[in-house]
Amino acid sequence: MLLTLRAMAKGGMNDHLGGGFHRYSVDDHWFVSHFEKMLYDQAQLAVSYLEAFQITRDDQYAAAARDIFTYVLRDMTDPGGGFYSAEDADSVIDPAHPHEKGEGAFYIWSAEEIRTALGERTAEIFGYRYGVREGGNVDEDPHGEFTGRNILFEEHTLSETAAHAGATVEETRAVLQRASEKLLEIRSSRPRPLRDDKVLAAWNGLMISAFAKGAQILDEPRYVQAARDAVDFLRRHLWDESRKVLLRRHREGESAIDGFLDDYAFLGLALLDLYEATFEPADFAWAVELAERAIALFEDAEDGGFFSTSASSIGSDLVLRLKDDYDGAEPSGNSGMALLLLRLARMTDRADFRRSAERTLQAFSSRLEEAGTGVPQMLVAHAFALAKPREIVLAGAASDAVMREMLSTIRRRFLPSTVVMRAEQAGRDMPAVGGLPTAYVCENFACKLPVTGVAALDELLE
Repeated sequence: MLLTLRAMAKGGMNDHLGGGFHRYSVDDHWFVSHFEKMLYDQAQLAVSYLEAFQITRDDQYAAAARDIFTYVLRDMTDPGGGFYSAEDADSVIDPAHPHEKGEGAFYIWSAEEIRTALGERTAEIFGYRYGVREGGNVDEDPHGEFTGRNILFEEHTLSETAAHAGATVEETRAVLQRASEKLLEIRSSRPRPLRDDKVLAAWNGLMISAFAKGAQILDEPRYVQAARDAVDFLRRHLWDESRKVLLRRHREGESAIDGFLDDYAFLGLALLDLYEATFEPADFAWAVELAERAIALFEDAEDGGFFSTSASSIGSDLVLRLKDDYDGAEPSGNSGMALLLLRLARMTDRADFRRSAERTLQAFSSRLEEAGTGVPQMLVAHAFALAKPREIVLAGAASDAVMREMLSTIRRRFLPSTVVMRAEQAGRDMPAVGGLPTAYVCENFACKLPVTGVAALDELLE
């Protein structure tokens, strides 16, 4: 499936007990997990699953996104609200020998351990679902780290497992849920992998976007709060108000390093995603400010595009300013900035934002044409630029039940080229008709007649 391929391209294998995804490489016949859990992987995979759920309405994708969010909230969130960077691949194998570590020791299981924990019948059902083998399920193990152990993966679907067990899907789901909870409880007593507890602006931006989208698509207030807490953390610790400069990282009370292009781009996009979740004017205003500062600090005024570092970095730590254009494990700053400016141009109608975005796409046009697979996020920005412009502007009381239903109608759909705004930020006279919750749907900069009912809005969006 497209989603599976997209997830594989991001580099991840689901942790079926604790949530989140491990990084992996692909050998000829098997997934060889590296077991790192990187924040940027969790964020991008969560968005992929959320979008797949919007498109297909298949609950398995929503469940995968929820698992990721559960993991990040439980294990990767600072008490102050920011998100930590990563968890290590290696961990202590036996607490009696704390200096002996192994790849994925925290996560892997022998068949006997599972039987002892769950009992014969439940272990057999669990093992069928998650590919457990008596002698271990890792065929390609050049370092012998997984001998006799199992990496849990979805070998069979829930429906297949139910048929195998001679039970209903719901009964089987309940059995597997109880089994997972039991194994997770046992696993929690193992020595945990080391955690990289730096809070990085760019990676937090990606995760804030994921939580903001999750709040919209899954209608989950906890995700809004997680995104809000992280934004507040970055504002307190990584925004230098006196210099109007974003800092790159925070750890143990210390913030340091002037931000790079990707920090501004991904935090700016996160603020727009959070704005579309809550419509807080301050989020929109800060996104605009970050875009303006990024143009001032990083833009190549002569040839277009953006340097990764500011001009002030030359002569201190760097001798050359580069323009990153590769969307690898993390998207590039130029790809993120192009999309940020295009969205802001649509929302503010500012010609300077539009020009900078177009110059960026032009600067990397040969890359897009000759090696588009290396810049997939730049292609997302390019597709946004080419799509028919559409804005949905909402007027009326945000707390009104009809307004909430209108938002649900919008968020149920996958609308990648649409921006959603409150009338207060749209800069146009768009009143609530008759004091009722009102939606204006505008395409190609021309607005259709406003609608005040959910059914009418649904028809316009179809």
